Amino acid sequence: MELLAVVWHGLRDSFLMAWEVWWALVLGFAISAIVQAWVPRERIEGLMSGSGARSVGWATGLGAVSSSCSYAAIAIAKSLFQKGASAASALAFQFASTNLVWELGLVLWVLIGWQFTAAEYVGGIVMIVLMTVLLRLFVSRQLEEQAREHAVNADTGHQHHAVGEQLPWRQRLTSTRAWSDVAHNFRGDWKMLWKEIMLGFLLAGFIAQLGNGFFEHLFIHNAPAPLPTIENVLIGPIIAVLSFVCSVGNVPLAAVLWSGGISFGGVLAFLFADLIVLPILLIYRKYYGARFTIRITVLMFVTMVIAALIVDGIFNALGLIPTGPRPTRADIFSQVQVNYKFALNLLGVAIFAALFWLTNRRGATDPVCGMRVDRDRAVTAVFGGKTYFFCSEDCRQTFEADEVKDGRGGAADRIAARVAADA
Repeated sequence: MELLAVVWHGLRDSFLMAWEVWWALVLGFAISAIVQAWVPRERIEGLMSGSGARSVGWATGLGAVSSSCSYAAIAIAKSLFQKGASAASALAFQFASTNLVWELGLVLWVLIGWQFTAAEYVGGIVMIVLMTVLLRLFVSRQLEEQAREHAVNADTGHQHHAVGEQLPWRQRLTSTRAWSDVAHNFRGDWKMLWKEIMLGFLLAGFIAQLGNGFFEHLFIHNAPAPLPTIENVLIGPIIAVLSFVCSVGNVPLAAVLWSGGISFGGVLAFLFADLIVLPILLIYRKYYGARFTIRITVLMFVTMVIAALIVDGIFNALGLIPTGPRPTRADIFSQVQVNYKFALNLLGVAIFAALFWLTNRRGATDPVCGMRVDRDRAVTAVFGGKTYFFCSEDCRQTFEADEVKDGRGGAADRIAARVAADA
């Protein structure tokens, strides 16, 4: 009975935390989808090509308005790196797209306060500056070029490209096609991230059942300053790596850690570390090779720790670190009540449903990758008298190759069955 009670309370608290931030998640993803759909990818690639402060600056700005998905960020950065962007620009894009995005800031604000949102944004910029300055201590130009060659030759599989077309802003606001682009990017981001977000809420809900006593033994509290802060900013990234959660999904666990006694800087270091979780390190190795992966991982860890210490020091000097009682479990896992938050969450449900409905009305499923695409602008091919819709020419070619290999209709039937199973 005790085990069942723990499971029930863990699931209940996971749901309550999701309820707390649902509207912020939907709003953040919607804003990100608008930017992805209405800013041409070719322009982004052109602005980030090459090296230097200008390229890093554009990478930072464009990363900040892109999708917050860590996996999408490293895939896009890899593509940009292949096309001539420097390692500094590619890493700056990754840092910005996972630390300076709308949805992350909104969820942080809702769960643990505006100070963490401000610190996250300041810390993201500090990390990019530190990474740019320290890069050559870890990665030589020769190793960078070897990594670029490895990335060009690496078989990284299918990459989803943002959906969109160039239209004047006034036409976009009134065009069903333009909002269909937004809807398909919105759905694509949710498809990439829903498991991460769900895992984050589940981890937060169940770790909260351990109680604050567990964290009191995990973090140093009584040692003279600045030892507790240093220990916390070192252990924060390690917790992030072991939790396997990245992107917006690590915010719920950050709230639990803050409630449990970790320092302000420790929370920041934990949040910064979503680019070095174990699954992503394996992707780095596949993209760039082992030597480059080891060096950029150490570089990122160092910049995360130093940035957390710097921001903690700045906010402490300005008196911006929250000093009152930490939020209790009841504060973090609030109740469902008929109030302004209830209305915001209903609005979030309406926006979510409307955008998904638009993808169903105008969309079709790519039979190779399972991505939802707009039928009016998708790449098409006819096999056996049936029209198939693809998100890219690569998927169409893969489908055609399977058709040739398996015989007419063989691949189509097999892939269609896979799509039906995924649905």
